[in-house]
Amino acid sequence: MIALLSMISCNQKTNVDLIVHNAIIYTVDEPFSMAEAFAVKDGRFVAVGDENEILDHFTASEVIDAQGHAVYPGFMDGHSHFSGYGENLVRWADLKGCRSYEEVIERLQEHDRRFPAEWLLGRGWDQNLWEPSVFPDNQRLAEVFPGRKVLLTRIDGHAVLVSKEVLDQAGIDADWHQDGGMALVKDGRCTGILLDNTADVAKALIPPMSREQKTQALLKAQENCLNVGLTSVTDAGLDIETITLIDSLQEAGVLKIHVNAWINPDDETMDHFMSQGIIDKDRLTVRSVKIYADGALGSRGAKLLAPYSDAPETSGLILESDEFYRHVCQKALENGYQVCCHAIGDGGVHHILDIYSEFLKGTNDLRWRIEHSQVVAEEDFQRYHDYSVIPSVQTTHCTSDMDWADERLGERIQNAYAYQRLLQQNGWVINGTDFPIEDISPIYTFYAAVARKHLDGTPSEGFQMENALTREQALSSITIWVAKGCFLEDRKGSIEVGKDADFVMLDRDIMTVEEAEIPNVKALITRTRL
Repeated sequence: MIALLSMISCNQKTNVDLIVHNAIIYTVDEPFSMAEAFAVKDGRFVAVGDENEILDHFTASEVIDAQGHAVYPGFMDGHSHFSGYGENLVRWADLKGCRSYEEVIERLQEHDRRFPAEWLLGRGWDQNLWEPSVFPDNQRLAEVFPGRKVLLTRIDGHAVLVSKEVLDQAGIDADWHQDGGMALVKDGRCTGILLDNTADVAKALIPPMSREQKTQALLKAQENCLNVGLTSVTDAGLDIETITLIDSLQEAGVLKIHVNAWINPDDETMDHFMSQGIIDKDRLTVRSVKIYADGALGSRGAKLLAPYSDAPETSGLILESDEFYRHVCQKALENGYQVCCHAIGDGGVHHILDIYSEFLKGTNDLRWRIEHSQVVAEEDFQRYHDYSVIPSVQTTHCTSDMDWADERLGERIQNAYAYQRLLQQNGWVINGTDFPIEDISPIYTFYAAVARKHLDGTPSEGFQMENALTREQALSSITIWVAKGCFLEDRKGSIEVGKDADFVMLDRDIMTVEEAEIPNVKALITRTRL
C-alpha cells in the first residue's frame, strides 16, 4: 500500500522534483518494510510504496530508473572526526598500514619531498603491526630529519611520537608529570612517545590551519564521504571556530552533508553554545558535549579495572578529575545537552557509569552515550539499561583489534566488543567508524558488524560471533539508530513520508549478497536533502 501525503488529487498527477522507481527499497521504518519507488518534493519524501501507484500519481522533472538496484536511507556515521579527517587529507602523511618503523620513515620522506613545511606531520602508525610490536623511539627521527619538528600521531589518536625539537618546545623531559598523561622514558631519556593529555600538549604547538585551508579540508572530506554513501556525520569534539566555519559553508550551500557537531568541554565553548540552546538547522545539529574518560587500548591508555595482561605495571589512565566530569554533566543537564563520553577500558566505562548515575537517576530519554564501550565489566552491562545509557560503537574497531586485543586483556576479551549484548540493554546501538582512525566506508562498518572478519575474510569462523549483529540490526545501526542517537529520528534515518530525502543506491544489495562480497559493494548514487 502506498504511503502518501494528503497532496494527491484523484484526477491528475502531482508534480514533484524526483521519482525513483524500479528499486529494492529498504525503508528502515518501524516494521522494516520494503518498497519499490518513492517521490521527493522540496527535499522530502512525499510518497513511498508500490511502483505503479507512484508512477500513476506523480510526475517529476527528474526520474531515476534504479534498474533493480537496492536503495537505502542515506548512511549516517554515529562517531567520526570529520574536520580532522579533512585536515589529514591536506597536510598529514598517511601512515596507516605501515608494517615497520622503517616504512613509516620512508613514507615521511616521500611526504616531505612533496609537501615541505616547518612541521612534518603524520598519522596512522600502529606498532601492533610491527615485529617486534614495541613503541618507536625518536632517535631514528633525529638521524633522518635532524633539527626538524616532527609529530606523528598513532592510529588511535591517543599517542604521538615527537622529535626532540618538539619535546624541547613543549618543555617535556624525563621528569615530566601530568595527570591523565604520560611521557615514556628509557635510560633516563624521554623517547618521544607521549600519551593522552601529554600528547595534547605537543599537538597544541602545531600551527593552526588558515580558514582557506580548513575550507579546502572540509570540502575534500565531504567529497569522500558522499562517494561512499554517507549523507550525515557526527564530528566528535569541535571548537567554536570550526563549528562556525561549518555553519557558514552550509549556509552558503557548498557544504551539503549534515553534521552533528559535538562541542568541546571547555567553559568558553560550552557557554557559547549552551547559551543559544539546542541548534537544529537543516544541515547542522549542536546539542552534545564530548568528554574523555580514558585513553586507547592499543597504546595502553584505556583504563582497566585490573592491570594489562601484557603490561602488569599499568592499568591505564583516567584523564580528568571527577570534579571536571560532574561540572560538564551538570551544565549539560541544565541546558538540555547530551553528554557523549569516550570510554574504552572496563575501568573507564565503570567510572563514567558511576558519574552518569549521579545525574540520570534511572530510566530517562536524555540519551547520554558512552562512546566505544569496548571493554565492559560483567556487572556494568545492566547499568546501560538501568540508566538508559546508549552504547555508541565502531564495529571496525573490533576487526582492527581482534588479532592482538586478547594479549592486552586476557580473559576479559570475552566482554570486549560485545555489540549484541550492548544492543540488548536498550534495544538499539549507534554505529560509526571513528574516522580517520578507521576507514570512512559505512560498507566496511556494516561488514565488520555482521561478519567480524578482516576484509580478506579471516578468520574464517569470525571473532566471538555471539556478538555479531544481524544484517537488519547492522543497517539500522548506520541509519535510524544514528539518527535517534542525535535526536533526529523524526527527520532522518529512514525512507518515510515527511522525512529528509537522504538516500543511497548501491551496486549490490548488502542485505542479500554473499557475505564475502559485502566489502566490494560500491555506492552508485548518494543524495542529500538539499
